[in-house]
Amino acid sequence: MHDPERLPIEWPEPATTIPPSASTPPPVPAAPRISWIVPLTAGFLGASVAIAIVLATGIGSSDEPITERVTEIVRTEIVTPDEVSANSQASAVARRVVPSVVTVELFSGVTLVGSGSGVIIDGANGYVATNEHVVDSHSRVGIVLSDGRRYEGTVLGVDKLTDLAVVQIIAEALVEIDLGSTDGLEVGDTAIAIGNPLGLLGGPTVTVGVLSAFDRLVEGNTQTEDLYGMVQTDAPFTRGSSGGALVDSEGRLIGITTAVGVSDLGPEGLGFATPVEVMTRVTNEIIANGSSGHGFLGIRGTTQLASQADGGQAPVGVLVSELLDGSSAGGSGIETGDIITTVDGRGVTTMEGLISALRRFGPGDKVDVEVRRDGAALNVTLELGERTEP
Repeated sequence: MHDPERLPIEWPEPATTIPPSASTPPPVPAAPRISWIVPLTAGFLGASVAIAIVLATGIGSSDEPITERVTEIVRTEIVTPDEVSANSQASAVARRVVPSVVTVELFSGVTLVGSGSGVIIDGANGYVATNEHVVDSHSRVGIVLSDGRRYEGTVLGVDKLTDLAVVQIIAEALVEIDLGSTDGLEVGDTAIAIGNPLGLLGGPTVTVGVLSAFDRLVEGNTQTEDLYGMVQTDAPFTRGSSGGALVDSEGRLIGITTAVGVSDLGPEGLGFATPVEVMTRVTNEIIANGSSGHGFLGIRGTTQLASQADGGQAPVGVLVSELLDGSSAGGSGIETGDIITTVDGRGVTTMEGLISALRRFGPGDKVDVEVRRDGAALNVTLELGERTEP
């Protein structure tokens, strides 16, 4: 049984540095697993050591987890995909989006020690979204615009649970990105990643791919939380791309690039981005309050499997095994033994899916939840509590 807001995490110590003159990428640390994930922050001094994130599937089910190893933890133009070639479409998107993508420079005192990426989400107020692991522990942060202008940045707040942060600059003529949505997208749709890999000079880098999967779990360690509901793409990005933009075929933001996957053989074409819906909620709360809260349902449960006509089993929801004292779920009429099947209209078939759905909501938000009890569907509306660290 697992508490969706209190899952165990185990991570090695992080450190990422890359000499700017290096002609080859740093070696992937040897490990007994298949793949790793590390932060996509480019560094400029010392040797490179990757943060490790173990990816796992099957959490909350009765089966043993299958683990993999991955490395990383990355204006008026109208785009009409049906009327242009793939190349001209990408170039039109690039012209539209590149001015909204920035380099986040990291300083120790007056020494430049690394860089990441960021996205201008509010031009009038100078708000830039990036990853928490990009700005964490750095006393000074600088922002470099795509046109070369440089500004001192102020970190307004960070959220470790979703690996997001907001930096503010005071500048004129900033071009904010247009926001899209992941809800209407499908696997195979065009995805374009724009960031600043390896701290390279000359402005952002644009790469093109497709959306490979949705609702991926990237499991954390002692320093980084599990990341739920991640968007997967094969659009290439690498160190220094953390905090960059993943956009759709019309140049609308659909995610913040956060992690990439590599194995001992090299890059595997697996990139992960935080969905724009989560980014929007968290950054709005950081801007308003300096931090972000997270909605808490207050249950412990497991993925419920149901037998199929052909003899197989399929996940059909989350079995509520325990209601925590004072929980939102308990106060709403949900009972032990109920099977949660939807949250705010989004289908939920697994524990990971339930957590992904909850990441879109904050404390006090009202959500509609559908459960099945004794074969009948019941609908309840509840006000989410606030998740607290264990």
